[in-house]
Amino acid sequence: MEIQVSESAGVRYLHFGSIWVQGAMRVARPWNLELDYTREMMAALLLRPAAGWPRSVLQIGLGTASLTKFLHRHRPAAKLTVVEIEPAVVATARQYFKLPDEGEGERLQVVIGDGADFVAASQKRYDLILVDGFDADARTGMLDSLPFYLNCKARLTPSGLMVVNLLTLRRKVRDSLERISEAFDGRTLPFPPCASGNVVAFAAGETPVRCHIDALETRARTLKENTGLDLQPTLTRLGASRSCPGGRVRF
Repeated sequence: MEIQVSESAGVRYLHFGSIWVQGAMRVARPWNLELDYTREMMAALLLRPAAGWPRSVLQIGLGTASLTKFLHRHRPAAKLTVVEIEPAVVATARQYFKLPDEGEGERLQVVIGDGADFVAASQKRYDLILVDGFDADARTGMLDSLPFYLNCKARLTPSGLMVVNLLTLRRKVRDSLERISEAFDGRTLPFPPCASGNVVAFAAGETPVRCHIDALETRARTLKENTGLDLQPTLTRLGASRSCPGGRVRF
């Protein structure tokens, strides 16, 4: 795999030898979430507002470690496990994108391996599973398959959530959403496409999500105060979509 690092206007980018951006970091604010789809993936923190949630996180696909760094900084009680198939991506994240040290209180573990194989073999359960794995041509392989999503469901705690980054430029994104829905017995909610053309899909474990958009907006204000992350634009789009009739978020 050809790995390229570029920088423009204070933002550092990761590419896998193609036009696809695999991640980005604003050099002056390395812990912030630069790309809009990464910010939307963190809407999971609004959907499960219990104190201390999540305690355990599994992230499939490292990229520039944006999600890893955000959670490492703002959820210090959470144990993070990241599975990345390409060793060079891990090395690049350490050298250029400030991937935190694994030795800090065993809060972070980085595993070199195939994400689908890891989920199939694991016996652990996680509060939050984040799936953001693509190759140089934006292909996901088994990370977008019914067996993988079923294995993810089996690895969630009862109140767990799976969050998947999907590209609308992929012609079969509707098929992806149908696979997720089938695996999770319909307990899934795709957010409207964000400006970059990504669709972030959420799926609930045994415990459904039931809340009103007004409650999410209140939680979003608190999250912004505590972390600087502004999810109000996301909630505005969600509230105006067909996914949220009458302002009710149910999945």
